[in-house]
Amino acid sequence: VQLQASGGGLVQPEGSLRLSCAASGSIFSINFMGWYRQAPGKQRELVASITSGSTNYADSVKGRFTISGDNAKKTVYLQMNSLKPEDTAVYYCNMVSYLVGYWGKGTLVTVSS
Repeated sequence: VQLQASGGGLVQPEGSLRLSCAASGSIFSINFMGWYRQAPGKQRELVASITSGSTNYADSVKGRFTISGDNAKKTVYLQMNSLKPEDTAVYYCNMVSYLVGYWGKGTLVTVSS
């Protein structure tokens, strides 16, 4: 199973980006999809997740980020609006199937003027 994340890049403050993550291989009945991020010198943190249709967000991104997932397409998205410099990080997607977790390699998001 491989997860391929895309959509990162350089964006100005208050800009938007949409991250995508697609899984390939034998992964079925995905019961958790999430996006984590890790900024330089900091621990990896959960940004947003979706489980059984319910979404959860870190307080720092509530109202600005939206996670959505398509189980049939094995894809998860993260729409990021009103980006701030403190959102700069490597973003990782994660999917869990039958208690086994899979990670993407990460995509860099840089918010800077």
